[in-house]
Amino acid sequence: QVQLVESGGGLVQAGGSLRLSCAASGRTAGIRGMYWYRQAPGKQREMVARLATGGGADYTDAVRGRFAISTNKARNRWYLQMDSLKPEDTGVYYCNAVTNWSNDWGQGTQVTVSS
Repeated sequence: QVQLVESGGGLVQAGGSLRLSCAASGRTAGIRGMYWYRQAPGKQREMVARLATGGGADYTDAVRGRFAISTNKARNRWYLQMDSLKPEDTGVYYCNAVTNWSNDWGQGTQVTVSS
């Protein structure tokens, strides 16, 4: 199992930027996919960005061109750079790790974008 802790959320004006971090510990050698999800009030959780081992990054249409997912060399920390933020980006952001043995989640970090 992998333990995940997000950080970097906060309140920002529309057009601003935030950088989220996800720190992974535990059985990180088994991580095969690194993901960011978000959940807006009253809505279902949706995938925002993903980065698979040996593969490129992929994004949901709503954030493509504004958000960028990246990882460190050890692949035990990943990031979500969020630029040109919009009020509709508001929500709780979760990092997710898919491993050989589990599908693990962090506790989430709140992102609020004011208009």
